[in-house]
Amino acid sequence: MSRSTAVNVQTFINEHPFSPFQWLIFFMCFVIVLLDGFDTAAIGFIAPSLIGEWGISKPALAPVLSAALFGLACGALVSGPLSDRLGRRLMLIGSVLLFGAMCLASAFSTGIEQLTILRFVTGVGLGAAMPNAVTMMGEYCPDRRRATLINLMFCGFPLGAAFGGFLAAWMIPHFGWRSVLLLGGITPLLLLILLLSQMPESVRYMVANRKPTERIRTALARISGDAVHANAFTMTESAPQTGGKGLAVVLSRSYIVGSVMLWVAYFMGLVIFYASINWMPILLKDAGLTPQRATLISALFPLGGVGAVLCGVLMDRFNANRIIAACYALTAVSVYFIGQAAGNVGALVFIVFVAGVLMNTAQSSMPALAAAFYPTEGRGTGVAWMLGIGRFGGIAGSFLVAELTRRHFTFGGIFATVAVAGLLSCVALLIKQAARPHVAATTGAKTESFGH
Repeated sequence: MSRSTAVNVQTFINEHPFSPFQWLIFFMCFVIVLLDGFDTAAIGFIAPSLIGEWGISKPALAPVLSAALFGLACGALVSGPLSDRLGRRLMLIGSVLLFGAMCLASAFSTGIEQLTILRFVTGVGLGAAMPNAVTMMGEYCPDRRRATLINLMFCGFPLGAAFGGFLAAWMIPHFGWRSVLLLGGITPLLLLILLLSQMPESVRYMVANRKPTERIRTALARISGDAVHANAFTMTESAPQTGGKGLAVVLSRSYIVGSVMLWVAYFMGLVIFYASINWMPILLKDAGLTPQRATLISALFPLGGVGAVLCGVLMDRFNANRIIAACYALTAVSVYFIGQAAGNVGALVFIVFVAGVLMNTAQSSMPALAAAFYPTEGRGTGVAWMLGIGRFGGIAGSFLVAELTRRHFTFGGIFATVAVAGLLSCVALLIKQAARPHVAATTGAKTESFGH
């Protein structure tokens, strides 16, 4: 084995132009995230039809609305360690098959209990798909563009949710609520054909797990023909090595502080997101706005994909921890001011939109931060556990506002309380930065390599 033909896989990806093959991987991962957004939001769009057709009360909808959130958390927590053991490709294909089949089955539900169970299992598939798409994309990206491309991919989620809203508004009157779930089930199963034929295994995963040289060479040759001359592959990790895999890496002494801070930041971010999404229309109506105006102003909050792409560019150039911490701090300030603007519709429209852009920018940038933080052996688990534990923040956010309203907090008091979560996210990322300052560097010392 000649050392002259040994290729460092990340250096190879960094030094070659972003190829059509990498754009194809981006497209497949983007569509997975888009479908994740569509399927996650679908239940909210069909909820009024369920009340009408099945004659159930609004409180009876709570289990079916939260079932997918619990499923998302379970799917992420289980799939991360499996992805570090079995590979990214297998987990992506399995999760897309699961959520596609279960969403399709949901369209034929005969009652609320059956739909709740199917929504939970759909959530497990969705929860497994998202972190594996992030990990796969991150491991095929050049270092200098990783955060930008992952954030761009993450724009698929709000797009899918918004697109789902427009489609549902047209489909339900024409074809009934089941048609939304049929579309949400058939589309992933069609995508599966493309994934089976075109989706490769992550090259970094293959090198780290000593897979056959021929498989690594075949994958890299689709980026550039230069790879065909290599007979050995090595890999550098800028992140410290622990010698473990999966959870053993995430919970190791080198990573535990950063892991917990990522969990806290993402959890608190979703407290704000779900508290606002689920409660803002009701709170604005109670504050004196007409129901239509309250709904329209609330709809401004989830917009903010463009901000995430800009944040990705900044993360690739500057210290990513500090960039996102600043976004969370500004989110806290703007969420506080929503509570102060109740009497002024013009100010309310502006501040809700600004808060939404800042909130979505910070939250959408977190997966790229996690993907850059962990080494290959623990990346799948690290990204997935942050997303999985964070989902409980979504559940907590809904309950938090319910409790604050029960205690008769004012409109301003509720938003001031929710804003604290943004400050906690900011502090968590600054602690992560202080604990591991060297991780901010985009290039790291060669600590370990694997030859074949």
